[in-house]
Amino acid sequence: MVSALGGHLDHLDAVVPVPLHRTRLALRRYNQSSLLANALARLTGLRPLPDALIRRRRTPSQGGLSASARRRNVAGAFAVNPRRAAQLTGRRIVLIDEVYTTGATIAACTRALRAGGAAEIHALTLARVIRPGDP
Repeated sequence: MVSALGGHLDHLDAVVPVPLHRTRLALRRYNQSSLLANALARLTGLRPLPDALIRRRRTPSQGGLSASARRRNVAGAFAVNPRRAAQLTGRRIVLIDEVYTTGATIAACTRALRAGGAAEIHALTLARVIRPGDP
């Protein structure tokens, strides 16, 4: 993931993971995106902002949902943590998610970060799901 950022490191400020809802985090006991974001921050020197985004409501699993159903599922699910809003204003963010399928989660988080004042958002994922017919 560090090499995927390439020459962009000089133009980035912070790393933000896609959050889990608190009940899912309690059940799982870890957030894969947060683990990846913390490692990326440590290796690059970018500022980690692990709680910059919050998941306002628990959403059903995205598995098996169509792209449009995934967008509806996460619509309005994310918001900027009010305690971190000042740390996002004008910043260039790397948003981390572990798997990219349709982009619904990344898009919903990006909307929240933009609304919170982030200047730029760059998404980085560990893996991408390829379905028949995907480009």
